[in-house]
Amino acid sequence: MTYQATSTLSVRETVRVELDAGAMIHLWLKSRRPNMAADLKVRIDGVDLKQVIATQTEEFQFNEVLLPHAGNVELSYSPLDAAVSVIYAFHPGRVQKEGIHILHHAAENAPPALLDGYHFRPPFGWMNDPNGFGRFGGKAHLFYQHYPHSLRWNTMHWGHAVSDDYIRWKHLPIFLFPSDQLSQRNDGRGGAFSGSAIPGNGPDGSIRVFFTEQVRDRKPEEQIQLCALSGDGLVAQAPSIVLRERPQGLDLTLDFRDPYVFKGPDGYWKMLLGSRDKSGGVVLLYETLDPRGAEGWTFVGTLHREDRYGMTAAECPCIVPLGDIEPPETRWALIFGLLTSRDPATGRRNLTKVTIGRFDGRTFKPETEQELDFGSDAYAFQAFVDDGGPIGVAWLANWTDVSKKEDFPTAMTLPRRVLWDGSALLTPPIESVDSLRHLALDASRLTSGEQLALETGAIEIEIDLVAPGAPFELRFGHPDIDLGVRLNEDGLEVLFSDRSGNASPRYIAAGARPSQVRIFLDAGSIEVFADKGRWAGTKRLPSFAGISSVQLLAEERTISAARIWQLKI
Repeated sequence: MTYQATSTLSVRETVRVELDAGAMIHLWLKSRRPNMAADLKVRIDGVDLKQVIATQTEEFQFNEVLLPHAGNVELSYSPLDAAVSVIYAFHPGRVQKEGIHILHHAAENAPPALLDGYHFRPPFGWMNDPNGFGRFGGKAHLFYQHYPHSLRWNTMHWGHAVSDDYIRWKHLPIFLFPSDQLSQRNDGRGGAFSGSAIPGNGPDGSIRVFFTEQVRDRKPEEQIQLCALSGDGLVAQAPSIVLRERPQGLDLTLDFRDPYVFKGPDGYWKMLLGSRDKSGGVVLLYETLDPRGAEGWTFVGTLHREDRYGMTAAECPCIVPLGDIEPPETRWALIFGLLTSRDPATGRRNLTKVTIGRFDGRTFKPETEQELDFGSDAYAFQAFVDDGGPIGVAWLANWTDVSKKEDFPTAMTLPRRVLWDGSALLTPPIESVDSLRHLALDASRLTSGEQLALETGAIEIEIDLVAPGAPFELRFGHPDIDLGVRLNEDGLEVLFSDRSGNASPRYIAAGARPSQVRIFLDAGSIEVFADKGRWAGTKRLPSFAGISSVQLLAEERTISAARIWQLKI
């Protein structure tokens, strides 16, 4: 299969590509002209195969074309009559190895042009929460909240990708689509909201996904819970409703979303849902005796409550067992977002809390708690138990920074282990990040206090301190922002200013006294991990320009060792 897309703008614009028999083409288009249809013609080896007709609607209309034989394919349309959002091609039998091949996207949904980025980003369009993170058919699958047609939030779909190492991803066809009543409009009334995935009851690689369907102003419930089965891990069958309404008698708001399904310590499937009552956020627990998890879900009770920081709803809850201790001694980490929360000490918004406790399948007894990420840009964290223990990933952004009037391209955080050291939760980056180390740079210039020039902004830095909490400061050269990392008596802090003159929140792990700090810089982000992830701080940067230099400031005999690498995927 040879992919070589070309476009020529004259009367008709043409995309040309050579494809194998059985290849699929997915495309979205709509008419630009009132009361007039527009067409896109598909030809193979000079012979007409299909004419796709689109009317003028608010939203782009989805079409798929199956190739009956191999050949040279031409897709042509008039850009004066038809607006085309996305065209991609793939072979269903090989797509998990090859990924989809993007043949066209519009300027409105184009991804940022990055030379050295190593964080996961969608191939086009908007992305937010990770969904359905898990291992199926031997590969790691990442689904995510997705709007294909612009870089702004709108009617939700599920994007999809697979990986062998959590770092190098292959993009797959869009997995979940909004319902028919939402697909014709682009007013953001809802769609396929966040959820999770478990193995299906079919062949190896089958997947059952659970998600919230949101339809604004629907009565009596705006948010209901659905599940859908995919036999091949690529195409979802028609979904069915598993929860039609909120539990009665709890005085809940309309918030009722983000089903997280997992196997409990008693061997039964459990489901967490985020919600809200008059006091604050609540995490709800359901269970089913159905071994498939497909039906029979019943309400168990309110598992946990959080009403601090001025939060509204609990969002995207997940729970994972920690360590290899057998029940009932196993500790579990309950993790969820505090929507609209604000930390009065730092000004940070939309915090994510981790509560450690005992879970017997029906009740949760908290023992200790901590914050997931002091940078606050690791939201909607979702984890599952893989070989070697739990692994999670989060949306590398914060709703506070999102504007309906501005494009907002985002990434996922580096995937992270979820570990328990006996007193605290650790979230270090997955081990495969070491494979990104492309070139070791001269760390002696860094430790001597020189300003070290960098060729790219994809960098990893490790600093070992002579004593816990030994003070230092890293300053990064950047054309658009002020950026640094500092450790002193206050704690470990990401220093950030967008140079607008507006006050920024303080991104600090107060009181942290680590012995080692590990920093990952990429186009549009910084992630800091201290003492194997005991403290983690993530910040989305509002510029994709790479850092141009780094300087380490520290007193003599403060740094025992430093290492720096240029990273490349």
